[in-house]
Amino acid sequence: MKFSILSKGDQKSNEIRSKIKNYLTEFQLEYDEDEPELAISVGGDGTLLEAFHTYVHRLDKTAFIGIHTGHLGFYADWMPEELEKLIIEIAKTPFQVVEYPLLEVTIRPKDGSEEDRYLALNECTIKTSEGSVVMDIEIKGDHFETFRGDGLCVSTPSGSTAYNKALGGAILHPSLEAFQIAEMASINNRVFRTIGSPLILPSHHTCMFKPLHDRSFLFTIDHISRTYKDVKSIQCRVAEEKVRFARFRPFPFWKRVHDSFVADEYSI
Repeated sequence: MKFSILSKGDQKSNEIRSKIKNYLTEFQLEYDEDEPELAISVGGDGTLLEAFHTYVHRLDKTAFIGIHTGHLGFYADWMPEELEKLIIEIAKTPFQVVEYPLLEVTIRPKDGSEEDRYLALNECTIKTSEGSVVMDIEIKGDHFETFRGDGLCVSTPSGSTAYNKALGGAILHPSLEAFQIAEMASINNRVFRTIGSPLILPSHHTCMFKPLHDRSFLFTIDHISRTYKDVKSIQCRVAEEKVRFARFRPFPFWKRVHDSFVADEYSI
């Protein structure tokens, strides 16, 4: 089996990376940064997001697994003290695959030139430094509302615990084929009105955002930032592609939620 390792870059993560690489090559596994079957992330959730976007072009061929060198995260099954056990599992045990849905974001320019397509594991956000974000929102081709406010966050189920949660969005189990739209400080008064609640859309629904004013928009796709001008529309929907995580043991989603947001040192 071919594998690659991405490290957060700190001393602890780099040391773990070196150990994994040395041991797995001794077990006759092949290190290949270009076409790995297993991408190992050593660091935090941000490191795994980087790994995802590094291999976003081969999601059907590369599975991911995370080792956390900081606090427990949503995309990491393993801690540093479990390293020896993980190495043996990778070397000796065929892994199971768990698939999570992704968000597809298509940005179309006004001049009709080539559109840009992105995949997000966590979320896409839309903001501007030029006043408020003002956009018509269409769902399945029908006008739903005109949004005015600081911005919008469109998240995947697995990303619903990130920025979306901070905005008051719901936490969705990643087995659900859906995406979620959460508002950032929407303007609601007797003149302007939005729904004011997060929207959860199924996989067969497409959402379109159409800017009403010429603005320079700042988009984030997970940890990647892009600035666009003269935007005609932004289309969001559940992607056909999925992210594949390698599992050597159960790690239920609700346990991740509990450990990250509820559990503390006094829990029984």
